[in-house]
Amino acid sequence: MSTEIANNRLKKRFEKWDTDGSGVLERSDFESEAAKIAENFGKSPGSPEVQALNDAFQGLFDHLVQEAGTSGQGSLTQDQFLGVTGNLIFSKGEADFNRALGPVVGAIIGLCDQNADGRISREEFASWLTAVGVGPDRAPGVFEQVDTDGNGELSQDELLAAVRDYHYGRSNVELLG
Repeated sequence: MSTEIANNRLKKRFEKWDTDGSGVLERSDFESEAAKIAENFGKSPGSPEVQALNDAFQGLFDHLVQEAGTSGQGSLTQDQFLGVTGNLIFSKGEADFNRALGPVVGAIIGLCDQNADGRISREEFASWLTAVGVGPDRAPGVFEQVDTDGNGELSQDELLAAVRDYHYGRSNVELLG
């Protein structure tokens, strides 16, 4: 894994999540990101799926500020974010990464899993990519890369592995926009 690739991806993530462009990540940035994804799925703000996504993003924010030791100030600078997420990737390992990001991935699955079977079809995956700002034209090729067991459906484990592998620099499949 290339540290430079991972750091560049984390900087991009920071910029995407800094929705107000203030140069720091605040709770409101995570609320805005969740609301934007939900809106892109066409879900109403009060729906249980949207509440689950917002809760997942808030849990991630709380985890990050706690790990950075900035709970009192309630925000993260880019350097703090890079330090915490870099530690998550390079030191703590895949299990901690999964604990931190798993709820967000699970909540996005909840938004796009139209038949509520817990698995994502090709069509549902295309809506996922559109909702997080990745062009739907990329869906077919990306689906094949993520569907590691080749069964034509994506599980939460496959989707979380793809998010993790992207941030670890082992893949170019970006699933969080």
